Amino acid sequence: MAAFAQLAVVGRGSTTCVYVIAIFTMCESTEQRICIKVCFEIGKTATETYQVLQQAYSEAAMGLTQVFDWFRRFKEGRTSVESDPRSGRTSTSRNEEMFAKVKTIVRNNRRLTVREVAGDCGISVGSCDAILTDDLHMKYVCAKFVPRLLTDDQREQRQTIARDFLSVPVKTCSFLRTL
Repeated sequence: MAAFAQLAVVGRGSTTCVYVIAIFTMCESTEQRICIKVCFEIGKTATETYQVLQQAYSEAAMGLTQVFDWFRRFKEGRTSVESDPRSGRTSTSRNEEMFAKVKTIVRNNRRLTVREVAGDCGISVGSCDAILTDDLHMKYVCAKFVPRLLTDDQREQRQTIARDFLSVPVKTCSFLRTL
């Protein structure tokens, strides 16, 4: 991750404070909240802090309303820069029990589609796909690209058919003339 730092000098009366704002390619709001807290601690106003964030983060900077909101929180005595916990529906399909169930179904029959696995487990296709790819670290494999799964008889039959096609002269093949 490429990163660089910007040095900013902040003066307020007789005290001058030098601080560093780190700018990363992926600017997270936590980093900006830390900058807001530093500005609050050194006595800058919310408007001055907003201008500093605009210089440091350009388009990825927080909005003015958010800066004022975080300033209010710090004035009220808040010390944490982490987000408040949010209420909402808890995920019932992405838990250890469901991971084991999906893994068992896939291990028993690797040729099932994601929809079939989701139907068997009683979860959504998106949740099933997330469990397979993110949690179980499984990848899609097309059956056409896995000839080692063929039995010896199937492999031999494919080779025989391919040799037969190669041995037939092109002039006798009517389907090639139509192309």
